[in-house]
Amino acid sequence: MATFLYKLGRLAFRRRHFVALIWVALLTLAGVGAASAPPAGNSSFSIPGTEAQKAFDLLEQRFPGASADGATARVVFKAPSGEKMTDAGNKATVEKTVDELADGSEVASVADPYTGNAVSKDGTIAYASVKYDVSGMELEESTKDALEDAAQQARDSGLTVEIGGDALQAVPETGATEVIGIAVAAVVLVITFGSLVAAGLPLLTALIGVGIGVSSITALASALELGSTTSILAMMIGLAVGIDYALFIVS
Repeated sequence: MATFLYKLGRLAFRRRHFVALIWVALLTLAGVGAASAPPAGNSSFSIPGTEAQKAFDLLEQRFPGASADGATARVVFKAPSGEKMTDAGNKATVEKTVDELADGSEVASVADPYTGNAVSKDGTIAYASVKYDVSGMELEESTKDALEDAAQQARDSGLTVEIGGDALQAVPETGATEVIGIAVAAVVLVITFGSLVAAGLPLLTALIGVGIGVSSITALASALELGSTTSILAMMIGLAVGIDYALFIVS
């Protein structure tokens, strides 16, 4: 392997202009493909063969309506000062909210706090549990909006309402964390090598590799039904492996 890498590096150096053009061409081609490709419609995340996925598959097989990996939300109601959730007006508001939640799309079930023993002993707090057919990352924005709207209507009736659970989790996106990671890696490399050029080469090769890889994944995401998390994982792994292996080869 060492001999092969030596010959490959020597060839790349001797044909450096040609190699650089190939890199630029691949990056441009992948970028154009990513820009013109339709967005990935699948936000699900699963790793076939893992113990967790086997458990989810078994639950889905034995209990088809259970939605083992479905998102959940807990809507907590608090009565105004001096009132209780069992008061007629507050109870009617909660039951109306529960009915609205149950009518929402992608909703598997809603547990009524009054029939599910989900009212506090002092009667001031109650909660309704909402179970969805799909995971939090697959929920449509309209479904999340319906959850928020139902809670807001209960607030307008005088109740204090808060929502928790993974149903409202945001789909992960690339952002400042990756930039911070690259900046930290650059500082460490500059301190280690004492040269901007030596520190910049591993970063440059890693960024080009990640750019080609992530752009290619984005371009093929719709055709191959890849999840939206695939490109994020590719970026994380690509940056780590790209920098580390470049340093391994240099050393």
